[in-house]
Amino acid sequence: MTKPDEAAGAARVGADDPNGTQVVRVLLVDDEALLRMGFRLVLEAEPGLRVVGEAADGADAVAAVRRLRPDVVLMDVRMPHVDGIEATRRILDADPDARVLILTTFDLDEYAFAALRAGASGFLLKNARPAELVAAVRAVAAGDSVVAPRVTRRLLDIFAHHLPEPDGSPVVDPVLASLSPRERQVLERLGQGMSNAEIAAELYLSETTVKSHVSHLLAKLGIRDRVQAVILAYERGIVGPLTQPPDESLDARTPRHGRAGTDDRRS
Repeated sequence: MTKPDEAAGAARVGADDPNGTQVVRVLLVDDEALLRMGFRLVLEAEPGLRVVGEAADGADAVAAVRRLRPDVVLMDVRMPHVDGIEATRRILDADPDARVLILTTFDLDEYAFAALRAGASGFLLKNARPAELVAAVRAVAAGDSVVAPRVTRRLLDIFAHHLPEPDGSPVVDPVLASLSPRERQVLERLGQGMSNAEIAAELYLSETTVKSHVSHLLAKLGIRDRVQAVILAYERGIVGPLTQPPDESLDARTPRHGRAGTDDRRS
């Protein structure tokens, strides 16, 4: 059952509090009421953040997003009935501008991988510190991805057996055909998890030029961020699995909140 905020309206980001500060509206989705309470206490203690509703499962979350139009959905990935992956897929099918931040127990997790493929803006460990939770919500609301593309690439390599096998027949992809040769080169390197600086060095370009190419190719491909670009490059066969098995040791994992640096933002 959803628990909407009494004052929740239908508007997205842009609503102001009485002091004129822009407010980020958050929907909490978790089947554990105590966890929802804890997240609410943390978020509502911060200026500019407001919890506008709660949902205990994915089906309620989809309905709540339609009614409340939150800026960020903080979504547990493992729930009974409709899980966070399917809920994310339904939410983004209905509203491609929605932003979903997945809550998971493990950073290299099959569920996190599936959620990213469904269109989530990133994932956050449930044991993240309060400051990390707040930073992640603000980042997603601002349009950033809360996971580094290099970590996305590692997830793809670990769970590559879930991707459909190419049939080997040559197919002209009309979406990829819209890219210029240089944009395709940039996309290939995004798919390898490279940063803007690394792409610039390899292609002998300035970082500003790389950033421009990234923005253009994201717009042409109809995707929102670098993480989705990595997934698309992998699924379309632009890049393939690493020849060496990915390092699953703790030092290879994303930071606890998975927050990428400024170079791993939308462009």
